[in-house]
Parts: sequence; C-alpha cells; structure tokens
Amino acid sequence: MRYVKVAWEHDFVDEPVLYLSELGGDGYEIRKVQFYRDGRSEWADESHETANSGLAEIPFPPLEEISGQEGLSAEWIDREEFERAWGEAQIDY
Repeated sequence: MRYVKVAWEHDFVDEPVLYLSELGGDGYEIRKVQFYRDGRSEWADESHETANSGLAEIPFPPLEEISGQEGLSAEWIDREEFERAWGEAQIDY
C-alpha cells in the first residue's frame, strides 16, 4: 500500500482542502478521507460513499502531475498519518 496527501488551496467554501488516500498496488484508491475548512470530514471506501466523497474510477496520477496544477500540492505520507486521519473521519461520521 501507498499513502498520499493532497492539499488544495482555494476559496470555495463547500470543497475539501485536504485529501488523504490509500492506494493499492495498481494505483487505485482503496480508502479516501476529505477534510473541509470548517473542520468536518468525509470518507469513502469500497462499501461507503457520500454525495461528495467517493473513490476515483481511474488510477492515481503521478504526484508531480498533481503538484503541477495551480493550488495543489501532493506528497507521500506514511501509513500512521493516514490511519490517524481515517480514524478521525470515522469518529465524525
């Protein structure tokens, strides 16, 4: 498994500002957590989605490609950081 964090700098009130994803060996998302500016979070996995949070239907692009887009910054993280965020989102749910 690999874990990635993507920060999105923007002024949209109802859009997430931080995404954390767990990726399988094939590059597809297995689990995802989204955090919003107001402190709320949403999550998705194979059995749970919300109107605003779902797993991507394509493999995760290279970090350089994501970070090359205006307002986006992507980096690899360790499993512990992802699991903390996942647990936080589960409590909020």
